[in-house]
Amino acid sequence: MVKIISLFNQSGGVGKTTLTMNLGYQLAQRGHRVLLVDMDPQASLTNFMGVEAYKLSKTIYHAIVHDEELPIHTNLHGLDLAPTNIQLSGAEMELVLAEFREVRLKDALEPVQDRYDFILIDCPPSLAILSYISLVASTHVLVPIQTHYKSLIGCDMLLDTVARVRQRANRKLKIAGFIPTMHEGQTVQGKTSLSTVQNQLSSVATVFPPIPRAIAFADAAQLHEPLALSFPKHPVVDILNQITDALEAV
Repeated sequence: MVKIISLFNQSGGVGKTTLTMNLGYQLAQRGHRVLLVDMDPQASLTNFMGVEAYKLSKTIYHAIVHDEELPIHTNLHGLDLAPTNIQLSGAEMELVLAEFREVRLKDALEPVQDRYDFILIDCPPSLAILSYISLVASTHVLVPIQTHYKSLIGCDMLLDTVARVRQRANRKLKIAGFIPTMHEGQTVQGKTSLSTVQNQLSSVATVFPPIPRAIAFADAAQLHEPLALSFPKHPVVDILNQITDALEAV
């Protein structure tokens, strides 16, 4: 059965897009069939994968708003991609009165999901409808959380959103874990925040080893490549493999 995993946090800049791309690549390197879905109108994932978002005539927008076939770009570093662009920002308003809006993404994925072992969804940094329909379509949610005080403040809201989805719209949704990101282990704030994340969230789901702040992620993204392809010996690759092990097991 396909595992559909949303990478979700209402805060921006916590590494959702970077993790979606890199975890997808690690899964593909293990022989899994992987589809990445860009649900963020900023289209960072689409651009990171080497697809020029502004040139696209068909995107995820057309699938969830106009019930068109899901557009898929194939074999990008062994991954497939359902891309987006800024047009998706209009979907927030257009879906307000749409029939069955909660299942629009779920319905768009259904015809293709048997082709894949994993579908990873890069959610936008908000608690609005695009994130909501992503969670409704998912089997699991994976939460990147920056080890910074301000990132911890909104965690209760995030968990409340997941709870609301599980209460009615998607009772089978599971939390696959929390990934501390952009960790600065040499600072008091970094150490304190990581300890808080581990103490408060480990009873909810697995808290994975922290991913340190690394300029190599940005360098690899500029090359439109996953970290393990650009810098295969980078120490973060080992952490990505640990998370990948867990995703295979959920």
